[in-house]
Amino acid sequence: MSSPQQKPMHIGGSKQVALTTISFIIVLILFALFMFPFIMVLLNSLKAKVQIIRNPFGFASVSLSQAAFNYKRAFTTMNYIRSFCNSLFVTGLSTVCVVFLSSMLAYYLVRHVNKFSTAVSLIIVASMIIPFQSLMIPLVSIYGSSLNVLNHRPTLIFMHTGFSIALSTFTFQGFIKSDCPVALEEAATIDGCGRYRTFFSIVFPLLKPITFTIVILNVLAFWNDYLLPSLVLAKKEILTLPLTTYVFYGTYSAEYGVIMAALILTVVPILVLYLALQKQIIAGVISGAVK
Repeated sequence: MSSPQQKPMHIGGSKQVALTTISFIIVLILFALFMFPFIMVLLNSLKAKVQIIRNPFGFASVSLSQAAFNYKRAFTTMNYIRSFCNSLFVTGLSTVCVVFLSSMLAYYLVRHVNKFSTAVSLIIVASMIIPFQSLMIPLVSIYGSSLNVLNHRPTLIFMHTGFSIALSTFTFQGFIKSDCPVALEEAATIDGCGRYRTFFSIVFPLLKPITFTIVILNVLAFWNDYLLPSLVLAKKEILTLPLTTYVFYGTYSAEYGVIMAALILTVVPILVLYLALQKQIIAGVISGAVK
């Protein structure tokens, strides 16, 4: 006799819904906690200093006229256009240098495995462990007192490139190993491509996903950096946006509303860049995580 047909068991129906709901609530809470500081900065940029001190979390004291005053005062006092151009020049040129130098170095280290390339790879990994704070004083001493090259934007670009090239090279190495077939390079060599043309015509286009990720990570780091530019730059006409926000701090008081407005003006360009490149950034992060 055949056994009676058993009905399929639906396991985890309501349980799965409950887990999904709980996960969503947890993510929502974490998102709110993460965005809370930004929301507070945005909210207080619309208030007067007195209202910020009395009730920094209140919405009732928000004033459009006060907001217009804060943003206009921040825009003019920090000389926004000039500071924006300084940040754009330093960030853009530093990022270009990091991308091209690290990608070429990573390509060489992956395709030429020998004692020299192995030693360089180990030095790159070791350099990422050294904290920047341990290098600040000798850095300023050497470049300021000995070489006298501080207060120049090329010096800041050089330092940004030097401090960021290790991590970018390490990231490019992993991507080249897994996503750049040697057969394509061999075919290009047979067709008459030289070493540099093979890299820029065949290899570099294949690095597009991870390149977008490295670009946005470095742009975020360079644009928002305050510590290194504060050590290198002192002339008012070459200060970057994060440095110019400090002009609103007095000896005994600070213009909190104008400071908040200045911070929002500093964040907006990088936020627009992220929104424009978010698809490529997410694709690069996912690709790097899978590999």
